[in-house]
Amino acid sequence: MPSTVSNNLRLSDLAPHLIQSEIRAMTVACADAGGINMAQGVCDTDPPPPVVTAALDAINAGHNIYTRLDGIAPLREAIAGKLATFNKISADPHTQILVTSGATGAMNAALMALLNPGDECIVFEPFYGYHVSTLRSMRATPVIVPLIGQQFTLDLDRLRAAITPRTRAIILNSPSNPSGRVFSHAELESIADIALRFDLFVFTDEIYEYFTYDGATHLSIATLPGMADRTITISGFSKTFSVTGWRLGYLTASPRWLPAIGYFHDLTYICAPSPLQYGAAAGLLQMEDSFYKHLSVEYRIKRDAICASLTRAGLTPSIPSGAYYVLADASHISGDNARQKSRRLLAEIGIAAVAGSAFFAADAHGVNPGENLLRFCYAKKDADLAEACRRLDTYRNPLQAP
Repeated sequence: MPSTVSNNLRLSDLAPHLIQSEIRAMTVACADAGGINMAQGVCDTDPPPPVVTAALDAINAGHNIYTRLDGIAPLREAIAGKLATFNKISADPHTQILVTSGATGAMNAALMALLNPGDECIVFEPFYGYHVSTLRSMRATPVIVPLIGQQFTLDLDRLRAAITPRTRAIILNSPSNPSGRVFSHAELESIADIALRFDLFVFTDEIYEYFTYDGATHLSIATLPGMADRTITISGFSKTFSVTGWRLGYLTASPRWLPAIGYFHDLTYICAPSPLQYGAAAGLLQMEDSFYKHLSVEYRIKRDAICASLTRAGLTPSIPSGAYYVLADASHISGDNARQKSRRLLAEIGIAAVAGSAFFAADAHGVNPGENLLRFCYAKKDADLAEACRRLDTYRNPLQAP
């Protein structure tokens, strides 16, 4: 007999308002077109051999079952060593470190554990869309605070004005996706002062911590006075070891918060992939300082190459001081919005970039400041990056002289 209830089979209240990530959409479009994918931060350079060898050895040795929910001890201990030497964070590997299914899994679990529906969380713009979407998926409210100008400068007055009695946290991403912005020591001190004054959590995504250029240096905000207990520091191995498909990240937090965060990570992911954890541990233990210094040099060369080609093509870039993305002016590409512009560029020269509108929110008048921007990822193998630069060198916007 047919049911008399007609309204139970429906999408959730959230689902109709969510769309596929523009980064993912452009990756699909690029594959269909056979283009060069500079849209998604896949980081298709080769992983360090010790990382791969240790993962394969772990598979062959039978490490293919669930681990503890917080990850294998050798990896947690290696992370604690790395945090102490590089980040200057003291973390107990048994009570303060959680190995996660990517930095995304770390952020998801931390937000689930520490925020409630209706809570507000400050997010700086341009923002990484997954941060905003994750907040919305939990029915928390992202409050967007724009950074100012082409240098994406922090405006403390705007930050203070955005805080309300419902504000519980700030999400910080430095070095930043998509702008490559590296927050200075003085800026981080100012953010820390505000977090302390208003008693806020800080969720800090530091996945690009080794990718800094031109004298910029990475500082973990958790090391500033009063910040250790209220900061959830998130990072991972995807970018540093070029293993984005492994989905391996981690976070460190106060023992007050880690059990709840671990619970929600276990609920969603059970654990990070077991044998791959052994590969990451080997990387942390075997890669010398020269490896990390070379990363910065290698990616600065890649950055300079793509920025030079973008400039010659009339797509003026904002030169990033960190990460491996660049935002470029696409105002001269035909199209009513950034999505159309990105698809036109893909059709014309076979290069996929992401619409800048994916990293900005529309203003009160419905105007998105990213509609004339495209984001390019330069974490590519040298031959692919050279081909992308060659294709850009063949492209000229209509206002350029021949």
